[in-house]
Amino acid sequence: MANIPKVKMNDGVEIPVYGFGTYQIPADGSTYTAVRNALDMGIRHIDTAVAYFNEQEVGKAIRESGIPREEIFLTSKLWLQDYGYEPAKKGIETSLRKLGLDYIDLYLIHQPYGDVPNAWKAMEEAKAAGKIRSIGVSNMTPKIWNSFVPQFDTKPSVNQVEFNPYYQQNEIRKILAEAGTVLESWGPIGQGNKDLLSDPVIVKIAEAHSKNTVQVILRFEVQEGAVVFPKSTDPERIKSNMDIFDFELSDEEMTEMRGLDKGKGCHDPDAEGVAEMLIGAFDVHSND
Repeated sequence: MANIPKVKMNDGVEIPVYGFGTYQIPADGSTYTAVRNALDMGIRHIDTAVAYFNEQEVGKAIRESGIPREEIFLTSKLWLQDYGYEPAKKGIETSLRKLGLDYIDLYLIHQPYGDVPNAWKAMEEAKAAGKIRSIGVSNMTPKIWNSFVPQFDTKPSVNQVEFNPYYQQNEIRKILAEAGTVLESWGPIGQGNKDLLSDPVIVKIAEAHSKNTVQVILRFEVQEGAVVFPKSTDPERIKSNMDIFDFELSDEEMTEMRGLDKGKGCHDPDAEGVAEMLIGAFDVHSND
């Protein structure tokens, strides 16, 4: 079983650097099975969200795993519909009820638009009450960070953003380093980007280490200080993706990997109309 390292966040809580993502895994039993498989393989960090519509299956898998709750690090995220102080308080309670758990390890502002400051206030209170251990944000660019975070009483413990060798987010990473905020990577393997997975530089490094390109990409990200949680429902792939703690990239290889940065990803949170599009995307309370 992999010995997965942890890093300490700016609030003193430790987060495993490697986890399991549940984005787009349906709540038809598939999420439950995938999370149980991941936990059985030694993964102790699970990432879900209100807007993934699978919190219930994630919670059930954690409760029925037989693993002590304190050994599992669980993340969920508040959706736009629940921003503002009172809606966020209610949203947090809804997450806890759906998960069937007493507390959530990390709770994030999922999309940074609308009444973020008052939602953050409700999250700070839930943290003080022991319902949440750590709070953070997601999809914050430098522009969005600078418009919201100065209004917060406490600094976010993480910022979960798109991050992979083709999009290395150097500008926001400087801001996060100053705040002591951990970078979490969504889409760590470029959401299956074929060019990335077959990039000659990565292929060459993979061959040198007798690894595959996915393992090299994930290893690079972890060495850069990111927390990763690749998603797969295939047990063999889940196992293979985890196999990144028995080798290290050299300084020269890290420099080569850094040279792959294209400076843009598939999602631009600053783009016009993104906030409006996301706010109207769906109703997270349709099944409450």
